[in-house]
Amino acid sequence: MWQDPIIKETRELRNQYAAQFNHDLDAIFEDIKKRQEKSKRKQVSFSPRKAVMIKKCA
Repeated sequence: MWQDPIIKETRELRNQYAAQFNHDLDAIFEDIKKRQEKSKRKQVSFSPRKAVMIKKCA
């Protein structure tokens, strides 16, 4: 089966990053928050939208 080399590299990098924190999601989340605070980039947050109910067709 063919594997996309970009996907493979991305997964490897993600695993290396997670390994720095022993795959602890709380520690990873804290690191991401710290990186965002240091970043000079503007962060955008959108208001949540109302859920739309869809009628089922019989």
